[in-house]
Amino acid sequence: MIKVCHIITQLELGGAQQNTLFTVEHLDRSQFLPILITGAEGLLIEEANQCADVQKYYLPELIREIRPAQDLRVIIEIRRILRQEFQKDPQTPLIVHTHSSKAGIVGRWAAKLAGVRWILHSIHGFGFHPYQSFPERWAYIFLEWLTARITTHFIAVSAANIATGIHYRLFSRDRVSLIRSGIDIARFQQYANRTSSEGQMHRTQMLRNFHLPQDKSLIGMVACFKPQKAPLDFIRVMKMVVERYPQAHAVMVGDGVLRSQIEAMIAEYHLEETISLVGWRTDIAELLPLFDVLVLTSYWEGLPRVCPQAMAAGLPIVATNVDGIPEAVQDGITGFLAQPGDLRALADKIVYVLEHPEIAQEMGRKGQERVAEFDIYRMVHQQEELYRSLIARH
Repeated sequence: MIKVCHIITQLELGGAQQNTLFTVEHLDRSQFLPILITGAEGLLIEEANQCADVQKYYLPELIREIRPAQDLRVIIEIRRILRQEFQKDPQTPLIVHTHSSKAGIVGRWAAKLAGVRWILHSIHGFGFHPYQSFPERWAYIFLEWLTARITTHFIAVSAANIATGIHYRLFSRDRVSLIRSGIDIARFQQYANRTSSEGQMHRTQMLRNFHLPQDKSLIGMVACFKPQKAPLDFIRVMKMVVERYPQAHAVMVGDGVLRSQIEAMIAEYHLEETISLVGWRTDIAELLPLFDVLVLTSYWEGLPRVCPQAMAAGLPIVATNVDGIPEAVQDGITGFLAQPGDLRALADKIVYVLEHPEIAQEMGRKGQERVAEFDIYRMVHQQEELYRSLIARH
């Protein structure tokens, strides 16, 4: 048996969090004993509580913000938990697997101080990016570089993140594995055929449930309302789109710190009847078939899981050409890419997709053909193989 302790900052509604929960729930119990350490807040806490055979530790002090004194207490507490887990059965190998920037730092140092031999970190996008100030960016890079020295192995969800890590000498190529962020493909394909009677009935009922127009072309955005995802750019783009294509209607799925600014901009542009905010949703597989196109306006990413979700649902995607997005969205084949901040190009591509439904349909079909590499069961299997190989090699 191998104990695997997953550490993640908070169980908010996001791809890294959902995939971490799926992993601890679906690891082969004949070979692995899963443990979860996370913050005490998040929309997925209830889901975590339903994982009956997972040892869980909720730490109220583990938060996203940097607070040195509090972070030190978190390191000490995680170290205590890890030593306790090791002392239960010293003969059982213990792997610590961290996720997200904050938990990735405090979790790995706690593991090092606890004497854990195998320390693994998943990169779901880096904590540093080009839009930070020079001192802030390089402080994060140095912290990642320093922590990388005590890390046994890395997982990256995109080849772009691997290239970035190698560029900044965080790791060599033999210390990182590419494992895609997975989705339940069959679930997202369930209502993909909009021309079937089942698909039409589903779409009609869901449009009624959300009070969305039946006779409009729907443009969807699924993202946390934070600067990384640039939701204010999405609204600006929508203003351009409806000026040229009045029958367009946008649906923003998510919430976050920019919510009040989003609402103010919608009012300023008089788009109250054009943009619907539906909040956080866990039924993304049921929502995606409502859309005619998925749009992402991000400035930096790992590889957003909503891209393969939309591909499985047969949707064309218009997104920014950043980090891992082009590894899912092939420009001109499964969707269109534009540079971040190029609002006119994004609007042009959206209008083109809406005006050419036959091309949109073909893009959706090609997306479905290449989504297999994002299968969530394959993701868990690849992680299991990595765990076993780490123990065997060291």
